[in-house]
Amino acid sequence: MLIRLKIPKTILWVINLFFIFLLIFTLFRLTTFFAFKPRDLSFADLLPSFMLGIRYDIRWIAIILLPIICFSLIPKLSPFYSRKNKKWWTWYLAVMTFLTFFFFAADFGNFSYNNTRLDAGALNFYEDSRIALQMLWQTYPMTWLLLGLVIAVLFFRWMFRRSHWTVITRTDGLGIPYQRKWFVITTIFLGLFVYGSLNFAPLTWKRAFALHDNFKSYLALNPLQNFFATLRFRQPAYNEPKAREYFPLMANWMELPQKDKFSYHREVMPGSNSIESRPNVILVLCESFSMYKSSMSGNPLNTTPFFNDLCKNGVFFERCFTPHYGTARALFAVVTGIPDVQLYKFSTRNPLALQQHTIINNFEKYNKYYFLGGDPEFNNFAGLLHNIDGLQMVTEGKFHSPKINVWGISDKNLFLEANERLKNETRPFFAIIQTADNHRPFMIPQEDSAFKKLELPIDTLHKYGFESLNEFNSFRYSDFCFKKFMETASKESYFHNTIFVFIGDHGVSGNANEIYPSAWTEQRLADEHVPLLFYAPYLLHPEMKKEIASQIDVLPTIAGMIQEPYVNTTLGRDLLDSCLKNNYAFIVNQDGTIGLVTDNYYFTKNVNFPEEQIFPIKGNRLNLSWQEVKTIKAKMSRVTTAYYETARWMLMNNKK
Repeated sequence: MLIRLKIPKTILWVINLFFIFLLIFTLFRLTTFFAFKPRDLSFADLLPSFMLGIRYDIRWIAIILLPIICFSLIPKLSPFYSRKNKKWWTWYLAVMTFLTFFFFAADFGNFSYNNTRLDAGALNFYEDSRIALQMLWQTYPMTWLLLGLVIAVLFFRWMFRRSHWTVITRTDGLGIPYQRKWFVITTIFLGLFVYGSLNFAPLTWKRAFALHDNFKSYLALNPLQNFFATLRFRQPAYNEPKAREYFPLMANWMELPQKDKFSYHREVMPGSNSIESRPNVILVLCESFSMYKSSMSGNPLNTTPFFNDLCKNGVFFERCFTPHYGTARALFAVVTGIPDVQLYKFSTRNPLALQQHTIINNFEKYNKYYFLGGDPEFNNFAGLLHNIDGLQMVTEGKFHSPKINVWGISDKNLFLEANERLKNETRPFFAIIQTADNHRPFMIPQEDSAFKKLELPIDTLHKYGFESLNEFNSFRYSDFCFKKFMETASKESYFHNTIFVFIGDHGVSGNANEIYPSAWTEQRLADEHVPLLFYAPYLLHPEMKKEIASQIDVLPTIAGMIQEPYVNTTLGRDLLDSCLKNNYAFIVNQDGTIGLVTDNYYFTKNVNFPEEQIFPIKGNRLNLSWQEVKTIKAKMSRVTTAYYETARWMLMNNKK
């Protein structure tokens, strides 16, 4: 029929290409559906996602095809004008197919690890491309994956050429003239596809989140749409008038001493329980130390028996949350006391946010150390740590132990070499030790033959939150390393006067339904839920704390144990302060969800569109009346927004 209308060959070819690309995009969405679909969602439930997804796909297909039509307005640039033109345009399509497949592959990997679509946050790792590529190379069969990608692209280039040849064979001898009107009409149609709508409101990225379910929204989006739509959120921004407006509310919520002056600066004097012996501090930031995967949560796989025993003999917070996901964000939150609320860029990579006040500088006459088995330039850890006066950085290249993978030396050797440095100290010290082994590529050194790997059925691993046997044993290896460190440290003279603090840098998404109520999995609380332990058997009385705590509270709590005043300028609080009233933790996710966890509820809202929800965290039912839910939402909504706006302002204004 189209041939009878004497439509130009280029237009016919573009129509064929349109359906080829639509097939590619649809197959990818179906793959995502079958690979990651939650058990409680059927295909019928996800039909709105597929329908909206087709609109996003058509937009990007139109973007790919528009250059062919626009250039063909000049006949000499048409793909049917010469063999040379055919060659150039098929290679153009091959390159675009490669880029599309690359985004799809990166998105699939991101979804399998984080359960989210690829977004502009991926550029955080582009800035550390050498280390990121090493990690990928050591984790995945990259040679075969790249070979498969090249073969797929060459196959589709053959399809493009075949389609080009088919158009020629079907139209030869028909005398189809060049008519510019067809190119103008096609340009208009493709332009409408890019706009995504026939009314005045264009198809936006936010439209997907109106589906009110994370998986439904992510399934609707394709990685190209999500990546390019979120690029604009990488620019830091804050609204000082809003931060000032919300200050009275924040001052009451945080119980600040001053409520009439816009300032979070407060000098905190030693309390009655402060320790007069000027204890050392060893703060361990534990890689991917997800609470629901640990023995402390009651997980029957019993992955961390040694650390569980430590917790029984220390001050242990079983409900501690990180403000955001990611190691760089964790280090930032701990050191500064500010949630890293930038959605798609680490604040450690933001030059405007690097100069920060930190409570660590109030530990006067303390020697200060930072131990990391790898490169501190990764995610610009070093840039943030330069705020700590007199910090001695012991990192890659300064150890005797061999490097085992992209993350440097093993955690066990990191602990042991840190101990060798610290045992010779004659002054009090504050040391940060940052682990890395509990992360892809999940490599356990052959030298650690004392650590015995276990074999479990994959169904059992999935049931209790682990995606693979390697991840399970790597988590267990962390416990092995903690044990070796504490056994060694306990023999040193510094041990009796040292506070050991362990906190996870972030959790890991997965199935926590066997351990906690449904909100921990469905609302991804498990992503930010980590253990927090203060261990000093000669200084602290053991206590199990069930209050909600946050990663940003770590330094104020440590400082509150020392018989010296300290200055706090941000949002962290002393968790052991007997006057503390509100228990809460602020959480932000990259999809724009912000919220507060309290002792009973998890309240969420979204910065991109009006949506507020409240979830129980102690069971699967709220057991509240409609009026009670309304009252709680009204209160929590203002506090959550106040916290978010204050944190955005603080990122740029907590100067050293």
